[in-house]
Amino acid sequence: MSNVVIFGLVGFVVVAAAIVPLSLLVEAMRPVPRTPERLSWAPDIPIRYVSINGVRLRYIKTGKGPVLVLLHTLRTQLDLFEKVVPELAKSFTVYAVDYPGHGYSDIPAAKYDVDYFVGTIEGFLDALNLHDLTLAGVSIGASIALILAARNNPRVSRVVAINPYDYAKGRGMARSSFLARLFVRAAEIPIIGETVMRLRRFFVMKSALDGGVSDPRHISPELLKEMYLVGNRRGHYRAFLSLLRNAETWETATKAYSNIKIPVLLLWGDRDWSRPDEREHDRQIVPGAKMATVAKGGHFLPLDRPDAVVEHLLAFQAPLVRKASS
Repeated sequence: MSNVVIFGLVGFVVVAAAIVPLSLLVEAMRPVPRTPERLSWAPDIPIRYVSINGVRLRYIKTGKGPVLVLLHTLRTQLDLFEKVVPELAKSFTVYAVDYPGHGYSDIPAAKYDVDYFVGTIEGFLDALNLHDLTLAGVSIGASIALILAARNNPRVSRVVAINPYDYAKGRGMARSSFLARLFVRAAEIPIIGETVMRLRRFFVMKSALDGGVSDPRHISPELLKEMYLVGNRRGHYRAFLSLLRNAETWETATKAYSNIKIPVLLLWGDRDWSRPDEREHDRQIVPGAKMATVAKGGHFLPLDRPDAVVEHLLAFQAPLVRKASS
C-alpha cells in the first residue's frame, strides 16, 4: 500500500473522528424554541395538554358538531392543519394533536414504531373519552387511523385516510427530493445517522417538505421556520431518527387492513409520493373503501389543497352533519 493511500486513510479517520464530537457541540448550541402560548394562525383557539402514559401531549379543540380528530404527518405537527381547521370547525368539533416527539409534545426515550404511535392515539381518545368519531389523518396519521379501525377500536366510526404512508418499507419520504433521499439513507447507518441528524440544516428540511407539495408557496415561511426550530428541542432528532429506523413497520401493519368494518375514504393527492399500484393496493385490501384523487395535490394535502380536503370531509360526513344539525 502506497504512502499516499495510507495518509489518505489516516486523514479520513481523523476527519471522521472529529466530525462526531463537532456534531455533538453543534447540537448542544442550538437554541431551543419557547413553547408558544397561542397558535399564530388561530390565537383564539386555546392550546391544551393531556398526559398519556406519563407523556404530555399538546392538542387543540374547537368547533361544534360531530367529533373529528386530525392526525398529522411524520416530522410535522398539528399546525399542518392551519388552513382547514377554521372551516372544519363550522361543522365539527375538531381535535388535532401533536404526537410524542413532534411539535410541542413531550419527547420520551421510546421506540417510535407503529405500535407506539397507535397506542398513544388510542390513549388520547380514551383520555378525552371521545365517541363515535371520525379519524382523518395524513401520511402516518392516515395509517394510524386505518390501524385503529383494523383493531376495531369502538370509539372510531369512520376513517378518512389521506395519502397513507404504508409503502416502500416506510421510506416514501425519500421520494420527496434528492436531499431527502440522501438523508433517509444516511439515517439507516449507525453513528452516521446520528451525526447527520445533529448537523442538519434548514435547506435540507425545506427540500424534503417542498417536495411534499405541488407548489412550495403552499407552505408558509413561518410554518417552515417553526417546524425547523422545533427540531432543536432536546431529544427531538433522536426521536425522528428512531421513527425513520422503524419505518418498515408502517408497511407491515397493512396486513391488518382487511379487518376494517367501518366506512373508509382513501384520499390521494395526484402528486403524492405513493405510486398508482401502491394506492390500488390499499383500495383492494380495505373492505368497501371509497377512493378519490385530488388534482394538483401533494403529500401534505391540507396545505396544498385545503379546499379539496374540506370538501371531501364534508361530503363523506354529510349524514352525520345533517343528523347533528337537525
